[in-house]
Amino acid sequence: MLKILVIPILLIFHPVHVTVITIDQAQDSDSLKVFFRMYYDDFLRDCRLFNPESNPEKNSADKSLFNEEINKYFNSRVRIYINNKLLPGKLVTADIINDEICLNLVYMSDRNPKKIKILNQVSIGLYNDQTNMIFININKNKEAMRLTPDHFKEVIRLKKEEACTPTLP
Repeated sequence: MLKILVIPILLIFHPVHVTVITIDQAQDSDSLKVFFRMYYDDFLRDCRLFNPESNPEKNSADKSLFNEEINKYFNSRVRIYINNKLLPGKLVTADIINDEICLNLVYMSDRNPKKIKILNQVSIGLYNDQTNMIFININKNKEAMRLTPDHFKEVIRLKKEEACTPTLP
């Protein structure tokens, strides 16, 4: 009986369906650091939608199996293309903090990407009001985008970093 009452109460306190991804590239680097955060209960539901046999909670005791399952999930739900080339991500850390799952991933990229394309399909099959926020910081290009179930991909042309040349009098 108590479980029946707890679920509606939890839904009242968790009405927002949002994820946050930050993509950073260190200057003169060929790797992207990606940070991902979402509510853990939404993550579990979306994992089951992605793979009905998925059970990250059960596999959390075996860290390598847990990380492998999360890596497959993330690489299928979030696809990052640099210069039209799909980049596979590698999970570095996965932590559950305050009812949120936080992932850190690394992607090998180009030093000077010209275009980035992002498809983010996290939870879009679960919630009509899903919002997936993405913040990009690549070679001094800073962009923010809001993706939804109806608009789940975006392409951004990156400006080339201009060299600073002093002017002589």
